[in-house]
Amino acid sequence: MLRRAPSLTELAKSQIKERILNEEFAEGRIPSEMELATELGVSRTTIRDALSRLELEGAIYRKQGAGTFVNKAGLQIKTRLEEIWTYEAVLQAHGYTPSTRIINISEEPITPAIALDLALAATETMLVVKKLFLADGEPVILTHNFIPTSLITTTYPATIFHQPIYQFLRDYCQEHLAYYLSEIVPLIPSAPIAEILNLSPAQSALISFEEVGYNQDNKPIIKAFSYFRDDLLRLRLIRRGP
Repeated sequence: MLRRAPSLTELAKSQIKERILNEEFAEGRIPSEMELATELGVSRTTIRDALSRLELEGAIYRKQGAGTFVNKAGLQIKTRLEEIWTYEAVLQAHGYTPSTRIINISEEPITPAIALDLALAATETMLVVKKLFLADGEPVILTHNFIPTSLITTTYPATIFHQPIYQFLRDYCQEHLAYYLSEIVPLIPSAPIAEILNLSPAQSALISFEEVGYNQDNKPIIKAFSYFRDDLLRLRLIRRGP
C-alpha cells in the first residue's frame, strides 16, 4: 500500500518546529511569514498554514500588534492525543529510550463485547496480541489488541508485532487504520496487569485507553486497550477558552 508523502505544509511545520525546539529564534520571536517563506523556499500561504497548525498544537501564539512567539508552556505537550502516534515515538518525545516486549500472541474465540464493538458474529475468532512498551527498560505501557482473524490474508512472523500494529494491518490484512474512536477510562488494574507493569501497592488506579480502530470505509477492524503508568508518563493537552 502506498503511503502519502508529507505535504509542503507538513514539511514546513516540521522544520519550524525543529527550530523552535532547538531554541533558534531569538527571544522566542518567530520571523515573519515572508522571512520564513524565503528561508524555506515555499509560499507565504504554505507558511501561514504551517503556523496555523503550530498554533493549534499550542507550540506558538500570536500577539496582536507584536508578532508570533514560541509558547513555552505549549511545548510541554509532547504528544497530540487526537493523532495516531506510535508509543515508541511517545516515549522518545518524553526523553526515554523505548523498547518492546511481546507478552502473548494467540488466536481465541471472540468475546461477546468485542464481537459487538467490531460488528462480528459470535462464532468469529480473533487474534490477541499483548505487548509491553518499556522506557529505559522500565515497563510503562501495556497494550491488548484484538483483530478479527478473518481479516488476515497471509501468514505472518511473530516478530512483526515489534512494529506498530498498523503495519500488521497494512501488510497482513490489507487494511489501512484510518482513525481510532477512543475513550479515556480510569480503572483499578487486575493482578496480571499490575504485575506486568511492575506497579507498587500504592498505585491503585491506572489511566487506560479503550479504542476501536476503523479503516477508511468506517469499518471497525481492531479493538485495543492501552494501560499507562502515570508515574513515568504523563499525557497532557491544551484546553482552550471560549
